[in-house]
Amino acid sequence: MADRETVATDAGDAAITWHRAAGRARLVLGLGHGAGGGIEAPDLVALAAALPARGVTVALVEQPWRVAGRKVAPAPKTLDTGWLPVARRLAAEGLPLVVGGRSAGARVACRTGAVSGAAAVLALAFPLHPPGKPEKSRAEELLGTGLPTLVVQGEKDTFGTPAEFPELPAGHRLAGVPFAGHGFAVPKKASLSQPEALALVVRSVADWLDGLAL
Repeated sequence: MADRETVATDAGDAAITWHRAAGRARLVLGLGHGAGGGIEAPDLVALAAALPARGVTVALVEQPWRVAGRKVAPAPKTLDTGWLPVARRLAAEGLPLVVGGRSAGARVACRTGAVSGAAAVLALAFPLHPPGKPEKSRAEELLGTGLPTLVVQGEKDTFGTPAEFPELPAGHRLAGVPFAGHGFAVPKKASLSQPEALALVVRSVADWLDGLAL
């Protein structure tokens, strides 16, 4: 059963919804949401449902702007300010910490992973560039994590397909999800069903976590 905890930050109160590991936990995975939605995103929900059975405590993090009921995300610096105290709280569990998120939440994790003391970064649907503007690349954030990093990207993501990503440094991995867009939704006519697409996301993340030297 999930429980919710509030964490004070300089950007306002954030909130953690805990999905604790069944039995003895081996790591904590903290996941933030994107700029257009919250922790109810299907990929976040799927990971929170599946990973606790594999010894992973999943912490879904609501940024202060969402907790306050605002509809527009603030600037990246403010997002980072709202994340770092949460990361400290997650680290206080005394387990190896992996930080991540989807879309804007992935960018936050990439920017702050090393300073937060995390062991690795998970980037779900990393927004490599704004739709239709590949010249405005955010690749530097992803390439500069300094930590083992997994990117899980829909092959039809308008914010950047797997084929658009630059060569990744050692320790970075990229897993593509066929037919999937930015939210990992797949068309009804695709040969991959929606449950299968989300299962692929979960499997990619679970296998990567199992292979980390923590």
